[in-house]
This record gives sequence, structure tokens and C-alpha cells, in this order.
Amino acid sequence: MTQMTKKQLVMIKGTKSGLVLRLDDQCSYAELLGEMGQKVGEEALEGMAEVQLHLGNRYCTDDQVKELIGIVQESPHLRVSKVQSDVIRMEECNRRIIESQSETYVGIIRSGQIVKADGDLVIIGDINPNGKAIANGNIFVLGRLKGIAHAGAGGNHDAVIAASWLEATHLMIADKIETMTDELTVLSESPEMECAYIHQNGFIAIDRLQELRNLRPNLSTFKGGS
Repeated sequence: MTQMTKKQLVMIKGTKSGLVLRLDDQCSYAELLGEMGQKVGEEALEGMAEVQLHLGNRYCTDDQVKELIGIVQESPHLRVSKVQSDVIRMEECNRRIIESQSETYVGIIRSGQIVKADGDLVIIGDINPNGKAIANGNIFVLGRLKGIAHAGAGGNHDAVIAASWLEATHLMIADKIETMTDELTVLSESPEMECAYIHQNGFIAIDRLQELRNLRPNLSTFKGGS
């Protein structure tokens, strides 16, 4: 009788940036630890390399993730650079739900006033100089944005700021900040609606609002239409 080949619980793949360790998400955690220890100790893995751990659909606590990283880094030649999981935690799920919701403020945000939102923030009115709007999601101003707007305050780099008339003193998205210079304020001399976003090069850029659907195609959740 032919003996069945034992299933590998840790699959190793070499890439240009280092090694990828794909961990089986159906076996027991103890079995996984045992095979990881064996694979990491193999001579074939010697040589300095960055390692990415892919957990798949396995849920791991913070302590278990630290343990897995520790096993890999027992080798002086290996360093874990990234841990990827297809499982979303309840806290992260709740955060995303909150950030996908929107709150509406009707009125003028005056100098020294701060309006905050956990998700998107829609302002029907102006933001005066030294007035400030802060949102973990996007900020949409149906009026003049002459003060300060901080979108993606919780770290969302995909957040955007849009306004009917964009002449802000400061724009912030996640951890990026742009002080409106003379060059940028040229864009505000036209009544055309504009939006600010983080460019792929890492700086805040401003474009026509019509470009927003191309810049952030996932922004719209509307179903239907033609």
C-alpha cells in the first residue's frame, strides 16, 4: 500500500524581496509551531533574508503572533518584516463600520471652533479661517473651506477632502500636512469644486472634483443606475 505524502503545513516561497512563509490555517496551532521550528532550522534558509508570514484564515492572538515571529527570528539570518492575515478582528470590523458612516453638520464653523466625526463628515456651510474640521473618514464641504481640514485622522491614507471652494490654510490627510502656498491657492481662484488626496508619491495633491471617481473608485457604494 502506497503511503500518503504528509501535507506540508509551512510552505516557503522565495521572492525578490525575501521569503514568504504561508502557514496552513486548518491544522492545530501546536502542529504548526513544530513544523515552523523545523523549517526555520533548515540549512537552506541560511543567509540574511526578510520574511513575510501569511496566516491565511487562521486567527492568532497578539501573543501567538509574537511567538510565531520569535520562532522565525531564532535564526540570526531571518527577520520578519510583515505579518499578513485574511481574518479581520472585531475591533477592526467595528472601526471600519464607524468610518463608513457619515455625519452632517449644517452651519458655519467659526474661528476657534472644531467639529469632529468618527466617520465621514459632510459640512453644509463654510469653514472660516481658524475653524477646523476633523474626521476619521472623508470631509465634504458644501461651501467655502477657508480654515483647516483633517481627513483620515485615524490613519486612513485613502481619505479625501472635497469642497465647493477650496482655499484652506492647512490641509491634513492621515499624517500628511500641506500648508496652502501661493502656488496651490491659484486653484482656489476658480469656483470649480476641488478635492485633495494623498498622491501615490506621498504628498497631498489637489485636483478637480470630477477626477475623484478615478482617484478613489471605491469611494462610491451606490448600487444601481445606468
